[in-house]
Formats: sequence, structure tokens, C-alpha cells
Amino acid sequence: MGIRSDVMEGLGLSDPVVRIGVTGLSRAGKTVFITSLVANLLERGRMQSLRAAADGRLKAVWLQPQPDDTIPRFDFERYLAALTGPTPHWPEGTRHVSQLRLSLRLEGGGLFGGLRGARTLHLDIVDYPGEWLLDLRLMGRDFAQWSAEVLERIAGRPGADRFTAALAALPQGDSFTEPQAQELADIYTNHLNASREAGWSDCTPGRFLIPGELAGSPALTFAPLPPELLDGKLGREFRRRFDAYKSRVVKPFFRDHFARIDRQVVLVDVLGAIRQGPQAVEDMRRAMADILSAFRPGRAGWLGQLLGSRRVERILFSATKADYLHHVQHNRLTAILSSMLREARDRADFQGARTEAMAIAALRATTEEMITQGEDELPAVRGRLVDGRQAAFFAGELPADPAMLLHPARQGAEAWLDHDYAIMNFAPAPLTTRPGDGPPHIRLDRAAEFLIGDRL
Repeated sequence: MGIRSDVMEGLGLSDPVVRIGVTGLSRAGKTVFITSLVANLLERGRMQSLRAAADGRLKAVWLQPQPDDTIPRFDFERYLAALTGPTPHWPEGTRHVSQLRLSLRLEGGGLFGGLRGARTLHLDIVDYPGEWLLDLRLMGRDFAQWSAEVLERIAGRPGADRFTAALAALPQGDSFTEPQAQELADIYTNHLNASREAGWSDCTPGRFLIPGELAGSPALTFAPLPPELLDGKLGREFRRRFDAYKSRVVKPFFRDHFARIDRQVVLVDVLGAIRQGPQAVEDMRRAMADILSAFRPGRAGWLGQLLGSRRVERILFSATKADYLHHVQHNRLTAILSSMLREARDRADFQGARTEAMAIAALRATTEEMITQGEDELPAVRGRLVDGRQAAFFAGELPADPAMLLHPARQGAEAWLDHDYAIMNFAPAPLTTRPGDGPPHIRLDRAAEFLIGDRL
């Protein structure tokens, strides 16, 4: 009879492993988050809210070889060089699944710590594109339902007019040709890419945005269709390809990568959605509610069958780019995120997973100052823009009551009535750090304490 892994850990026969999944939507900062988290665990001078680091129980942290031979290694050294080099810049975003292993050497603490002795905990950090996670919403829909939802919501988005015109120009009659399918898929993909660049969150299928080795395959050559085309040859073929996409692309990804996650980080660019306007905020809220339903332990259906008894124990929701705001507004940013995700958080809390929402900056790129505008003193931030200029910036005052944003968003408002919000594109600041310090951040140590503090 074999020995269970948790029993082996208790007997000291194997070192425990915690797998942390990191995901989010485009430009939420997944690569920067992982890079700065690893760098600050290796050099812990700025990690005072991580209790094991503050009280000296965390003795050493080092990088290990990638444990999974078939998954690319997260390129930590190259990303860190991009962020901290002589001409710092933001690294490219996530394009595929990658992983990194850290080993943490711990000394026992508390009444019985001396009896237990030193131990090692491994952290496997798994990075995967948030665009792929969006495909969760496809699993509970058939092709007709998905088509109706897409065609209803795309009005006003970049490239939507060209796509609807292409649908209207389809030849009459019951026909299907591969060039016809490829043209529709190309136009629809261009619309998705333009919408993502403009700040929209719900852009499915996610692999159309990051196709990888599937580029040009039939599984990525379809598009939503109006009801009158669903039963013809084109509709039947697109339905078949839609079903193949779900069974051969979406399910294997979650089976092979998602099902082994213990702790999950979900990064959200709330400020970017607010800048885009009420419809983008509501679009993000709906997309995140659908995505986060996957983290409900014990969820029935296809995902529950894949996960089995596996539980995602802790989920951290992080509003990134907190350094784009003066600290006096950070609590308001956190409250807006909490309200946007309340339905999904309540589901996870009800099922027993611990959740937390906080505003963070994995790499702080600004300093704070007060600026004068007319007779007002405004809490602003100063930093280096991507074009090299220095600028002080006030993004606008977030409301104390999140409903002031979320209510008009739910009602379909086209613009904010009483507020104007803007975001500068700051670049990483040149760094001068003391020995033992990792890159500067905002609340990254609190995020780490929530994610792994109980295991340290």
C-alpha cells in the first residue's frame, strides 16, 4: 500500500510543493508581477509584511531547475534585466504557459519549532495568458448562444462595423468555401485584437489572440454567425469547429495546467477599464465573474470533473498599477475591485476558499507629490514616461462609493457624467537599490503573506 503525499510530507520524507497560478487580462502585469515577486523573495529587504522574512525564519531562497520537462521555464533573468537594467523597459507580455520553481529554506518557529528543525518548501509559479482563461465562458455555451452574445455586444467596438459588413456581404444560398471561412475568421480576429488594444476584456475565443502553434488551423477558423446562417453549410461547419475548439483546445489546457493549482493570483487592470469608460468596466466585471466561477471548489460540470477533489485554497484579486495613484486613493481602488468581483468572491468564500482583494504595484515606477491646479492641491504621482519625459500626473479622483462607477456601468452609460479619468503610460524608473533589497513595490509583501504565509 502506498503512502499518501501529505503523510510523506508530515514524516519529512518529501519536501512540500505549493503551485501558484498567475493570470489576468491583457496588460494587467503578469510578467512584471512574477519577476518582482521572485526578485523580492531572493532579496527580502522590502518584504517586511511577509512575517517569515521579517522574523528571520525564512533563511534562504534559491532558484531550482524547471521541474516539468515539457513546460517552458519562465525567463526570470531576462525579464529582471529588462526592468532593472541601464535603460529599463517593460518586458513583453505572456504568450504561452511557463513555470519557475523557487525553494525556500525555513527554520522552525514557535513552541515546537526547535523540535521540527529546518525544512524546505518549493514554490512552483505557473504563468498563463489570461486570454486563454476567457475561454471558460465558452464551455457552458453552444455555438448559437455564443454567436448571439458576441453579435449583441460588439456594437461600437473597434473593427465591429467591418465584421458585420462582411456578414451582410456573404453570398445568398446554402454554401461553404474555405476561403470564405478564412476571410471571416481573419476579420473577426482583427476585431478582437483591436478591441483588446482599446481596453475591452471579453474577447473570445482567447486563442484567436494568442494562437501559437494553432495559427491557421480549422479549430481557429470560425466566427460568430447571425441566426439565419446557423442551419446552413457555413453554420454547420462553424458549429463543428467551435465544438472542436472547446474539446481539443480548452479542455486539455485546463486538464494539464489548471487542475494542479493550489493558490491563484488574478491580476486586473481596473484603472485601464475606468479610463476606457462605463461599458469597459461592465465588460470587465462580467468577464471576471465568468472566469472566476472556475475557482469554485467542488463546482459541478466538466471543470469539476477535471479538478476532482483538488481545491484552490486561496485566491488573490489584485488591482495592478496602484503606483499610478497617490496612496490616498488606494483604498478606493481596492473597494472598486472588491465590488466588481463581489459575486464571484462570494461564491468562492461560500465554498471555503479564502479570498483577498488589494491594490498593488509589483514594480513601483513613480513617486508621490502634490501639484497645484488653480486653487486646488491635488495628490499626484511623478514618473518617467515611455518617451523618456518626466511628468507629474493626477488620474482623477476615484469615488468613495464604488456604486458611483458600477451603477452607470451596469445601466449601459456611454460616458462618466461627473468625472474624467486618464492614465499616463509610465516606464520603469532607473533603480538604485541597497544590498539585500529587491525592486521597489507597493504591497507585494502583503500579497506574498496572503498567498504563502500559512505555509511558512
